[in-house]
Amino acid sequence: MKFLADIGEYVMIIAQAFKRPDKGSVFRQQLFFDLRQLGISSIGVVFIISIFFGTIIAIQMAYNIDSPLVPKTTIGFGTRQMIVLEFAPTIISLILVGKVGSNIASEIGTMRVTEQIDALKVMGINPANYLILPKITAAMLYNPVLIIFSMVLGLLGGWFAMLLTGLVSLDQYIEGLRAWYDPFTVTYALIKTEVFAFIIASVSAYKGFTVKGGSIEVGKASTDAVVICTILIVFFDLILTQMLLT
Repeated sequence: MKFLADIGEYVMIIAQAFKRPDKGSVFRQQLFFDLRQLGISSIGVVFIISIFFGTIIAIQMAYNIDSPLVPKTTIGFGTRQMIVLEFAPTIISLILVGKVGSNIASEIGTMRVTEQIDALKVMGINPANYLILPKITAAMLYNPVLIIFSMVLGLLGGWFAMLLTGLVSLDQYIEGLRAWYDPFTVTYALIKTEVFAFIIASVSAYKGFTVKGGSIEVGKASTDAVVICTILIVFFDLILTQMLLT
């Protein structure tokens, strides 16, 4: 029953968050702040992880495709498919859970235990709308940018791997990247990204918004948010893959 009660409370809070903001200027100000805090600050970690993962994927593809009957262009093709379909939208989103999700849960949770949310209510401000909506909007606007950035860097990392190791010529790698290209794969990745962005921002905000207690409970809520978001992302990854690719 607690599970159903939590779902109901989550739906009610998110419904409150999606009401029209009282002041558009305040919403825009908070939105730009969250874009910097949640989006721009994540560029560094996405850059490093994408480059190295792209390098690793390309080397592993080259290592496993050692049959003379398989064309070397398959290395570039396989690297592209793995990065675009799964690594960039799913793995990067899971990494953003740890960075962005915990940040949202701890920030709102701290405001809850220090009674700042109660103060907003006394002032006649809808706290869910003021605190949660800008974060959801920022995540859904900026996460696709990060994912596209990650795709490009991952493919570039594979190019560097081939350049440094010589496992396959650069021309063959690039030819593989361009082979059998289906634009829907990028669309599929961005659809997943938007769903994952909503999950990360909304669930993390909910966990922070409903904290009861003190600093220990804030830390627990942050951990719970990361765990729940991770499980939901993997679950919806399966659902969306089944719906969109089969």
